[in-house]
Amino acid sequence: MNILGIDYGLKRIGLAISISGIISPLAVIQNDTKTLIQIKKIINQNRVEKIYIGISEGNFAVKTHQFVKYLKTMINLPIETVEEAVSTIEADAIYLANKNKKSDYKKSIDSVAAAVILRRVID
Repeated sequence: MNILGIDYGLKRIGLAISISGIISPLAVIQNDTKTLIQIKKIINQNRVEKIYIGISEGNFAVKTHQFVKYLKTMINLPIETVEEAVSTIEADAIYLANKNKKSDYKKSIDSVAAAVILRRVID
């Protein structure tokens, strides 16, 4: 089963894909008027069958739930939420352990966090 993981943010959205259990971060996309088009394109290209979206705690969780609700009306796939507490902290550790360039941090950290979310689901 191909699964899309989403780390939702107000400015950027991190994406990761699991194909036959192998997880790969995808490009980070901007949260703007093209977000839905880009997500649909990724779904079609990767034959995604299910989506998991990380939900944080507190006030930001409300905004993420609104995004989930919107996505459910626009995409005809099962969409579930998963607790994402400290996924960004885990993503930071993974990012630094792989000695990635600090200048690329903002371009990729959200997708690494999405991969962490998918790993939690698959494990």
